[in-house]
Formats: sequence, structure tokens, C-alpha cells
Amino acid sequence: MDSALDFTLRAGEPVLFLRLLIAAGAGGAVGWNRYRAGKPAGIGTHALVALGSAIFVAIPVSTSPFQGGDGATRVIQGVAAGIGFLGAGEIFRDPSATTRVQGLTSAAALWVTAALGILAVCGSGPVIAVATTLVLAVLYVAPRLEHQLPPKSGPGGQSPDSAQVHRVDKRTRPGTRSNPVR
Repeated sequence: MDSALDFTLRAGEPVLFLRLLIAAGAGGAVGWNRYRAGKPAGIGTHALVALGSAIFVAIPVSTSPFQGGDGATRVIQGVAAGIGFLGAGEIFRDPSATTRVQGLTSAAALWVTAALGILAVCGSGPVIAVATTLVLAVLYVAPRLEHQLPPKSGPGGQSPDSAQVHRVDKRTRPGTRSNPVR
């Protein structure tokens, strides 16, 4: 058994190289959207998530005589779970508000970017193009639609404009509220 690295180009590898480029490009496109929205995870992060996911799936797919099989399925499950932890780092609860959570869309964007990377290795060119376009369309349209259509009711069934927001006064007992702020 030869322990040296083999740099001979094998059949199918040029296609794999192209798929890895497509994965990085799809991830970069999603990252560009998040960068333009001022989010911490931008072009590089999303491109690396997609590329890393693609590489992890490419290993069992390219080394197995049966095109990946069970090994690829296990890797995909691991990537999906692992990206969940990375996405959790994007989610923050605003301590100054009682119900404000931020970063859910950015976490979901990281998660779907990993899926795009996997799809780039396993799927076809038109499918990855349509999937990337759909992700970008959702990230573009959803915030504008949400801005135009405010939620029907806020906490306690009140409209968001009339809901009273309570701030915790640190000088009072825990669990009590200070004067409501409108």
C-alpha cells in the first residue's frame, strides 16, 4: 500500500471540482444577502458552510463504489445536526425586551446554505440554481412583506401598537414590573 498522496486526475473529478465551485458560489450568494442586511455571518461564512457541507458529502460519494450509499446519508445527517449548533450562535434574545429574539433568519440561512452545498454535490445544476434563487427570493421578499403586513396581534391578544411593554426595574423585587412604557 502506497502512503503517498496521489495527484492523478481521476474520471469524475472535474465534475466534482465544478460542483464544489457551485456550492461555494451558492453559499456566497446567500451570504451576500446576509452581508447586505448587516448580519455578522456574511459571504465568507456562508460560502464556507456550503463548501464544507459539499466536501463532507463528496468524501463518501467519491470513495464508495456504490456512490456513497449509507455513508453519504450519515454524513448528511451529521452536517444537518452540526449546522444547527452553528446556527444557534446566530440566535440572540434581546435582554431589554421580554419577547424579542433576533437571528432566526440568519440561523435558517446558514442551515439552508448547508443544504445547498449538499445539493450541489448530489444534485443537478438546474436544481441548485432554482433552489438558490428560491432562497434568495425568500430572504429578499419576506422582510418586505413582514414590514407591510404587521402581525395581527401581539402578546396577550393586543395589537402591537397598543400592547404595553413592561421593563423590569432592577431596584424592585424580582418578578415585579415598573411603570408600563407605551
